[in-house]
Amino acid sequence: MPIALVFNPGSNSLKFEVIQCEPSQEVASQAKKLASAVLDGIGKHTKLLVYQEGKIVSQESSPVGDMSQAVSAALEWMYGDDALRQVLQHLTLIAIRVVHGGSKYADVALMSEEVRNDIEAMEDLAPLHNRSSLNVLAALEGKLSGVPVFVSFDTAFHRTLPEKAWRYPIDREMADRYGVRKFGFHGVSHRYMLEQYAYTAGKIPESSDLVTLHLEGGCSACAIERGKSVDTTMGLTPLEGLMMGSRSGSVDPAIVPYLMRKEHKSAEDILTVLNKQSGLLGIAGGSQDTRDLMKRSDPPARLSLEMFGYRVRLAVGSYLAALENVDAVVFGGGIGEDSPWLRDTVCAGLVGWGLELDKEANQSTVGVCRITTESSRLHAWVIPAEECLQIAHECMKKVAIQSAKGGDVSV
Repeated sequence: MPIALVFNPGSNSLKFEVIQCEPSQEVASQAKKLASAVLDGIGKHTKLLVYQEGKIVSQESSPVGDMSQAVSAALEWMYGDDALRQVLQHLTLIAIRVVHGGSKYADVALMSEEVRNDIEAMEDLAPLHNRSSLNVLAALEGKLSGVPVFVSFDTAFHRTLPEKAWRYPIDREMADRYGVRKFGFHGVSHRYMLEQYAYTAGKIPESSDLVTLHLEGGCSACAIERGKSVDTTMGLTPLEGLMMGSRSGSVDPAIVPYLMRKEHKSAEDILTVLNKQSGLLGIAGGSQDTRDLMKRSDPPARLSLEMFGYRVRLAVGSYLAALENVDAVVFGGGIGEDSPWLRDTVCAGLVGWGLELDKEANQSTVGVCRITTESSRLHAWVIPAEECLQIAHECMKKVAIQSAKGGDVSV
């Protein structure tokens, strides 16, 4: 019974799942979740949220002050459950999501000192997220010894971007000197949507041309041509691209020095504004949760949703123009999966490409489903993104390959 324990750390949260995952399975969704939980609000008012089939079934306060304590609390919760403790006796691997892996990694990697150093080297481009992953790694040292630890990089899926897409139109020598280029993120989610779409539609990933949308607190779009990422909206850092929960996304770069002068603030201060006080939160005020904003009738809340939908629609249109042929637009992530109004807004702009939205299907989506009519030339799908399942799937395949070659994957 191959078992993977997957940690997905955020800046102030830690998601962890116990997954039964066979190396022979075709797609990540064929794995089985045995436990799924999140420690949310780490360092503030931390809560342990336990999920079943995507819904919260229990929650309780948890005195967790940092990521190291969060890992300990997660292990304590799992090993405190009799059934889970029995399952974890068969633990095959541990996997950790890492946001920034630079341009080096195109696949999951077995943890080593070199890999750790590479994660640290990219920390200044994703300081909150990469540091969280490093803290998880540090907290696991001395625990669960003998179990191989893998890392899965969000940037890996976008290693296939052509130079015309990843290079910025700035001084080439200066850019190369400091490694300034588009890396892209949310790669685990985009790969999951690609593979799940192909499996459900009876195709293979290598023959699939898609525009995938990962829409939640952080948002990105990806242009996929014949199963490979050829462009994506996030760039050197996760700040570029779509309007997000508290992140501005792409803005005129001259805004930064302009606000520095006007507000008498440093570049770091303005970047904090763009990362934490902008996006839906910055326009609406009070909340960045689209569910809350939908209930409000005040003009700022309505404007924030209009801007969000408009910018997603612009990104989809640009990628439809960049790709020769597109099979489908795929909505994933919490907002993409749960917001019929957003899908309606985006799809309304795609009538010219032959998209015919099935209004009833769009309003009543459950799980993986197509929301366009049978006769639609361009289709739209909703595919709930399962990053932990995808990470477990890829790492288990790596273990199987290395084992078949006689390699040692223990640590």
